[in-house]
Amino acid sequence: MAAAATPNTTPARPTIVLVGHGMVGQRFLEELADRGVTERARVVVLCEEPRPAYDRVQLTSYFAGRTPEDLSLTEAGFMERHGIELHLGDPATAIDRDTRTVTARSGLTVRYDSLVLATGSYPFVPPVPGKDSTGCFVYRTIEDLLDIEEYAKNSGTGVVVGGGLLGLEAAGALKGLGLTTHIVEFNPRLMALQVDEGGGSALRRTVEEMGLEVHTGVGGKEIVAGDGGTVTAMELSDGSRIDTDLVIFSAGVRPRDQLARDCGLTVGERGGITIDEQCRTSDPAVYAIGECALASDGRVYGLVAPGYDMARVAADALAGQDGSFTGADLSTKLKLLGVDVASFGDAHGTTEGCLDVVYSDSRSGVYKKLVIGAEGELLGGVLVGDAEAYGMLRPLTGSVPPLAPEQLVLPAGAGAPAALGPSALPDDAVICNCHNVTKGAIRSAVTEHSCGTVPEVKKCTKAGTGCGSCVKALTSLVNDELEASGVSVDKGLCGCFPHTRAELYEIVRTLRLTTFAELLDSHGRPEARDGDGCEVCKPTVGSIIASLAPTLGADGYVLDGEQAALQDTNDHFLANLQKNGSYSIVPRIPGGEITPEKLIVIGEVARDFGLYTKITGGQRIDLFGARVDQLPQVWARLVDAGFESGHAYGKALRTVKSCVGQTWCRYGVQDSVRMAIDLELRYRGLRSPHKLKSAVSGCARECAEARGKDFGVIATSNGWNLYVGGNGGADPRHADLLAQDLDDEELIRLIDRFLMFYIRTADRLERTSAWLERIDGGLDHVRDVVVHDSLGLCDELEALMADHVHHYRDEWAETLNDPERLSRFVSFVNAPDAPDPSVRFVPERDQVKPDLTLLAGPTLPVRTLEGTSV
Repeated sequence: MAAAATPNTTPARPTIVLVGHGMVGQRFLEELADRGVTERARVVVLCEEPRPAYDRVQLTSYFAGRTPEDLSLTEAGFMERHGIELHLGDPATAIDRDTRTVTARSGLTVRYDSLVLATGSYPFVPPVPGKDSTGCFVYRTIEDLLDIEEYAKNSGTGVVVGGGLLGLEAAGALKGLGLTTHIVEFNPRLMALQVDEGGGSALRRTVEEMGLEVHTGVGGKEIVAGDGGTVTAMELSDGSRIDTDLVIFSAGVRPRDQLARDCGLTVGERGGITIDEQCRTSDPAVYAIGECALASDGRVYGLVAPGYDMARVAADALAGQDGSFTGADLSTKLKLLGVDVASFGDAHGTTEGCLDVVYSDSRSGVYKKLVIGAEGELLGGVLVGDAEAYGMLRPLTGSVPPLAPEQLVLPAGAGAPAALGPSALPDDAVICNCHNVTKGAIRSAVTEHSCGTVPEVKKCTKAGTGCGSCVKALTSLVNDELEASGVSVDKGLCGCFPHTRAELYEIVRTLRLTTFAELLDSHGRPEARDGDGCEVCKPTVGSIIASLAPTLGADGYVLDGEQAALQDTNDHFLANLQKNGSYSIVPRIPGGEITPEKLIVIGEVARDFGLYTKITGGQRIDLFGARVDQLPQVWARLVDAGFESGHAYGKALRTVKSCVGQTWCRYGVQDSVRMAIDLELRYRGLRSPHKLKSAVSGCARECAEARGKDFGVIATSNGWNLYVGGNGGADPRHADLLAQDLDDEELIRLIDRFLMFYIRTADRLERTSAWLERIDGGLDHVRDVVVHDSLGLCDELEALMADHVHHYRDEWAETLNDPERLSRFVSFVNAPDAPDPSVRFVPERDQVKPDLTLLAGPTLPVRTLEGTSV
């Protein structure tokens, strides 16, 4: 008699099916892996898009040169390591809750023990007649962006329907593609959900100053299509009409809940899959997370941070752990069209008895409002144009701030936000809103988990790995905690040098070192001395040597000998590399003053070489689209006409902008054009830690916007006022008054000292605005040094500048006179006479734009015997 078979007692692995693989879906998988669930369960992912999860928040950065791979959120090998089955381009089409199966478009059927819906949302397209015409798009996926980019090549004007977060992103993309751009918003202001009326007004002014047309309080009435059903215009509800070639709908999103509806799950009256505090739907075996879910507080959350919280809670439930989602902070900080916009807490002031504290500067586009409760507690706020204090203010919401509210809204440098650092926050303050990481958790990572660097803390806590707005506060907290623990914080420039940039400057100056190799051999870290340096220290040291070259007796020309190897791509070719692989040419035009003859030469060069031309905000003319081998030909003609390098490619002085001054303007009290020309010619070619911009206004009306510059000059009836530390860029900051009523000689002497003190003490890539806020003593210390000579340095600083002025040489004129230097300007190093065959020129907007299929990088391509390039 045969023996009875031994029964298999090994339990079957449960199957978890995830429908959707966006940002929240990927976070859910990471949370499962962190809890060890992927080791004991089969995990299957059905993804609609043809690529794994990517950073949809940074979608528009694709138009700034980032590739889809750059945006990926899925670490290489993550799926394989954790045994996760990912099915791309194969979305779920049906759910059978009775048999617990999910069917995909390909016909694949998967049985589940637990099902997680992370289907996200879909763009809402208003029911406008003509919305299906050719040339109408939505702005949601990378594929949408690829389609828009291709269609825009033959378009001149675009309309974005929707002035919310994504609408402004889409408008920025169209502007970046070179289209005349209109924004149509039904609400009376832009970003109506995030900002109040004052913030909306400041944002609109700034957006319009960028050249975008804003239409608020109106909606689209009809999309007009021409022959072939292609968009030709949009008619608005107020009777006006916009002639356009392209329309992008970005009028909000709706939860993607159709799968849930079809299988009988409970959904909200206005959409969204109903979930409880554990993210379970009306079927205990089915969960919903992210934008498709209607939370227990009756809200559908359209931000990524609440979605991440839901992913954590759902993973907790599947791992048998406790967790709940009862709501989320709707605070947000974004940069839209280059403008910082943030809101937090009760931004609209709906709390009974609350009061507003407002700072508004319409000239610079800055608006700040704090909502204060009856007991002095901070309830919320709106920040437009300057959101530097967001990271400190948001965690204080609900508590009484340690400083008076009116101090908290003043610009950095004028009030107290700079002093209100992360150390002033309580341990339960949330520093990273994306991942809900508190100050206490960051401190614990250092003290209890032995994290000794910011990257280690990021890996341990995930803080700073989302939108990135908290990295500055995170770095400060980590360094403070390390120092409090008695650990010496390595503040070295990079892995090659243990010294800061300012310390390296002093070493080079004192020891009169003229090469990077000398510096690395004598002062590099021991383990780095046999190497060649890195991408951080090489251009930094190259800049230091160039700025000190006259004093060191060295050749400051950036392409000679070892110096050439230290430069990045822009300095290497004395031109700005553009995102399509071509280069731009920017001749210097001091003060914006130019003769008709020179204008004609620029026009002729642009015509003969097929270059796209644009007048910049700094009173210069950009010429775009040149091949690297054309650069010497272009500059030969420009130099012959009397032009010189505008240093748009270097960390150096860019421009000194000016108004027309007293020569023409009835309000002018000084000759601002003459002073702007004098200053630009004096400081041209001055290498510094970051680019420098300046301006001279002929009166207090400030038409040259001098207070938004690194150093700015405003005329008075008694002379000149000097302002320093301004910045109109990524983090706008008003310049501070350093000295007033100066004569010409006093003005130039103080600027000489200020610039050389900045170059001497600033960190790598640190603008004067950030330097002024960081340096001990701030403006008062800088004034003591450069005005009152408190350190006895002024003679030395003036001598350094005098050396620079005396030894200045135009880099392009030097290059054209040296055949060896010219030899680097070739597309192929072993075929110097052949233009790059991968560059094809096609007409666009009556200009010529390069269409490159192979992007040139810092390393020159080489033609092989087969005619291909590597």
